[in-house]
Amino acid sequence: MSDPSRPPVVVASLNYLEPMSELPVFYSEKHHLNNLRLKAREVSVTDARQLAAAPALERCGFMLAKHASRVASFSDAASLDGIYRGEIEELIRGITGAPKVVVTRGVLRWSETAGDTTRFVNSRPGRFVHVDYSRRSFREFAVRHLGEAADAERWLEGRYAAYNIWRAFSVPPQDVPLALCDATTVRPEDRTTGVAVIDAPNAPELRFESSLFHYSPRHRWYYFRDIRSGEALVFKAFDSDESRVQGTPHCAFDDPSCPAGAPPRASIEIRAYAYWG
Repeated sequence: MSDPSRPPVVVASLNYLEPMSELPVFYSEKHHLNNLRLKAREVSVTDARQLAAAPALERCGFMLAKHASRVASFSDAASLDGIYRGEIEELIRGITGAPKVVVTRGVLRWSETAGDTTRFVNSRPGRFVHVDYSRRSFREFAVRHLGEAADAERWLEGRYAAYNIWRAFSVPPQDVPLALCDATTVRPEDRTTGVAVIDAPNAPELRFESSLFHYSPRHRWYYFRDIRSGEALVFKAFDSDESRVQGTPHCAFDDPSCPAGAPPRASIEIRAYAYWG
């Protein structure tokens, strides 16, 4: 249960994209090259633990899953590849019923109070409202993740969807949690395509389209306060079945109800593609 002394709704500042005449571009490392025109908006963010009915993945685009992990240290790359990816594959298969699930490598992030984390790539919270893909890059990654598999075309002819799985591995309370927008409150005109650049040192740049969002008073924001070790957020990025709920905009924010002196939030985000064939 959440701390009853903290309010069920907080007012937080989220950065939305303002209208731009050029293509929005942002970098994982060289932030000084970003050209985003952002404006902070004050929004109400509800602690979803307080809701009478828990948010459902296929109703609003996100859910909180009970999920224990055998990983002892999330900073250990071998454990992430050897243990965690398999755990997430099993989690997504169990939630979705998809017979095929492909899980990518995890991304570790810390809130800014953690100090220098430059030894990790893309290690700061995402401080603007976004979805990781555009519809085009969603399709491109769906193809890429199947590689040279002989049955790739069969999987692509059926339904497939992309998910983010986010968990905190710092103890609660978290100073910089993740806000999630009810996907049913988002309209197509709220979305703009941008380009994300993963510019890890000593590696080729990876560029792909992502989605950024303009402010709307329709948007309804939620978070799960104080994520614990046996919990993980699961939220939809895109779905090839456009009649289903689509991308869930999300954004890191400073929780004004978090007690002073809380440890820096540490989290892992990992992505999964589910294929039904």
